[in-house]
Amino acid sequence: MKLFVTLAFAAATLSGTAASAAAGDVYVAVPAAPTTKTGFITRSTAWRLQNDAFVAGQAPERPAVLCELVVRQIGSLSSFSVGGKAYDAEQLAKCNAKAKKA
Repeated sequence: MKLFVTLAFAAATLSGTAASAAAGDVYVAVPAAPTTKTGFITRSTAWRLQNDAFVAGQAPERPAVLCELVVRQIGSLSSFSVGGKAYDAEQLAKCNAKAKKA
């Protein structure tokens, strides 16, 4: 199992795509603009930077709420995925509307 996780992480790293997260990651949030953060916490969910995306495992919040919590931390997103399924344009726009205005 450890070898599988190591290989999955290596494949995700080599692919260079933000949507390719390591095995076990449920949420993937890609910032619309570069960020200096390497990690943050939304309520009880820890997010870590991997390639150009923030990834997290299970969270107690509904996905829509979680997305809004993320944009309050890092600003607008270019994509947000839950279990490998990306938000559509309408869902993403609604989420991004909650981002802090600079």
